[in-house]
Amino acid sequence: MEGSSSSPSLSAHDERDHDPRRDALIERRQQLTDELAEDCYNLILYLERAVVHSELGYPDLAAGDAYRALLLTDEVREEGQEYHHEATAALKKYSTTPHPDVLRHGSLTDGQAPGDPEPEPEQLAGLASTRCFQILSLSLFLCGCLRSAYDFSEKGLRAASDNSELLQIRDYIEQVARRKLRMAPDEPVDFRTLPDRGLVRREIYPWNIHEPDRFSDESLSLLNEKLATVAPKCEVKVSCLPVLLEGESDTDDYEIIPTCNQLGLFAKEDIAPGEAVLQEYSLLTASNRLKESTCDACGETLPPLQLDTQAVNCPECYDTVFCDQDCFDKAQEEYHPAVCDKDIDSIAKDPEARESDDALYLLLLARLLAMSTHQEIHPLEVSQIKYIWGDFLTTESNALDLSVNAGPPPEWTLPFSFKYNIETPLHILEKMDIDIYATLDSHDLWVFNTAYSKFRGTASARKNPYDGRPDLAAVHPYWCLANHDCNPNVEWEWGGRMTLFARKTRVVGNAPGGIKAGEEILNHYCDVNLSVQDRREWARGSLGGWCMCQRCRDESAAAARAGN
Repeated sequence: MEGSSSSPSLSAHDERDHDPRRDALIERRQQLTDELAEDCYNLILYLERAVVHSELGYPDLAAGDAYRALLLTDEVREEGQEYHHEATAALKKYSTTPHPDVLRHGSLTDGQAPGDPEPEPEQLAGLASTRCFQILSLSLFLCGCLRSAYDFSEKGLRAASDNSELLQIRDYIEQVARRKLRMAPDEPVDFRTLPDRGLVRREIYPWNIHEPDRFSDESLSLLNEKLATVAPKCEVKVSCLPVLLEGESDTDDYEIIPTCNQLGLFAKEDIAPGEAVLQEYSLLTASNRLKESTCDACGETLPPLQLDTQAVNCPECYDTVFCDQDCFDKAQEEYHPAVCDKDIDSIAKDPEARESDDALYLLLLARLLAMSTHQEIHPLEVSQIKYIWGDFLTTESNALDLSVNAGPPPEWTLPFSFKYNIETPLHILEKMDIDIYATLDSHDLWVFNTAYSKFRGTASARKNPYDGRPDLAAVHPYWCLANHDCNPNVEWEWGGRMTLFARKTRVVGNAPGGIKAGEEILNHYCDVNLSVQDRREWARGSLGGWCMCQRCRDESAAAARAGN
């Protein structure tokens, strides 16, 4: 099921029952974003927007803003930095007393008398850096990234050892760490062992203007025009799918369950068992192996060099190899000039086993950023992901209740870490010679999060046959329109091109394969030989909720009856 627990027509403009305070904060966020478009090296504006993001319940976005502000404090204090003059000029606007409100926070300005001289930009930058560390450590702590949160609290305390807020945040982290590790209150914590991967909101942000109306006649016409070349016996139509659940429930044996609408692939005519249903080529690919012999464009495994007579090396960055001239030409047309000879080949390559998946998603993001940069369009407008549904929830259902009598917070589902969502994507952009401040509209953290949401529900991966680790990934936008089901009527094979074949027999009961005209194409995104519990745990991590296909419901209900 490509489906999620909500309709894909969500947007901030469709929702009802607005919280006036939230609306005011969103309006303030937009005002600050507009100001940053005109004054992009202004670290005070980033800090002010970080505070707004915090109040809106987006600690991840607050951390992203605070990190950019922290980088700008370094630009001010180190004369040789690339944006030193621009960042200093922006900060000089605040070189009068009193300090900006965002810097008059708690004990931040303790010890400064009203008659103190006007602060120089370097002094303000030092004060602002402490504020950055406060926001970063608290925000990452709230996201569940305990190790990064602790690191930033320690860095802040090295510069401001008696800062009460940083000391308090560090105490919070230590308390939670001891609970997670089941340690005694006075037992020392090895913070290198703390978890550094949390969960954040997975939604179409209220300010996201790049999501198309996927059900419109125009969208369906565009999708079907391209689909005709890769799956001539299929068409894209609206599909009614069961809603994914947040966790265990007693609804598996209900005859009627909640449903939602999504796009899906449907057969226009009969498809025989074993017949190819779809054959799709994509350049949105990634490999996390440093010296793996694969085509940079399509991910196809290349034969040994002495046997490969068609492979083409890029003349500018010779180590980059393509299957043939066709792949090289397509890469030049869509993405390669943005990364050619930019020294980014080693980033996120050969990761530790536990980070293999995250590295692949990061490298898919890097490819997307290269495509958007070379094609001079917004990343979310790139055709390979524009119409993909990221299993988003509504802003309202994701939001923190800001009232005094608020209940527990919602359960967020998008995996998040400082390294893979904030630090390394910005590092990749800088390696691509992109100004991360002047291009905020295209490279804001919410853009990265939106792309990750789409990748995590739809990217396919191949495992290395030698160690079983995922090392190749790709996004095929038409393949992933075929919704997931644990009793699929197709199986797939990826080798340069993604191919869907009609199954010869079905998983459940070895029923005959083949697909009749009018039937939906049912794909599988996970190993369908797993137990129902394992399949549902996979779906919760990748799709944002427990799978509610008929097979999962039947098997879960049978297990529950057997247990009783």
